[in-house]
Amino acid sequence: MFKTVKDMNIITKFTIASDEGMDVLMFLTKKLAEEKFLGLLEPDRLATYITNNFNEKTLVTELNSMSSQWLVVYVDQKPVGYARVTSKGKKPISLENKRAIRIADFAILKEYSATEIRQTLFEKCLSISRHLDGVWINEYIPNPFIEFFEDNGFARQAETCLSDELELPSICLVRLNNVEKK
Repeated sequence: MFKTVKDMNIITKFTIASDEGMDVLMFLTKKLAEEKFLGLLEPDRLATYITNNFNEKTLVTELNSMSSQWLVVYVDQKPVGYARVTSKGKKPISLENKRAIRIADFAILKEYSATEIRQTLFEKCLSISRHLDGVWINEYIPNPFIEFFEDNGFARQAETCLSDELELPSICLVRLNNVEKK
């Protein structure tokens, strides 16, 4: 008998640099980078990207950084996706001089991309940003989550955001929060 999403236990948790947290992120970051960029990058370039960005030393540094928070979404206690929310990065023009953060990574294994799973991870990302003026995302085209972000209040920007070392076509999305000033 197959389980439906309603029958699954879906939860998103913050991750720390423990042995368990590292094992989960080492698996997810590599697997999801492969899923995300396979067909967009040459295999050797993809391997270099994964080696440089998702090795143990880099992940421990990122997990211990005060400017980044890592979230993992679990389905029936199995890690199936992650997000990294950070204050690092050049803000888009619409967020200059405003308090904002960036969803730097948002990825879920293809076999677990149900809306409820995405929404659980997304809501946790937004909970981190509620006290700020806005959130931005820079995503590669054709990332399947672009439409999801737009359906959840993000607007495409005319400008392009700075991307990492992968020179792939990308778009910048911004979501403004209604934050009361004190």
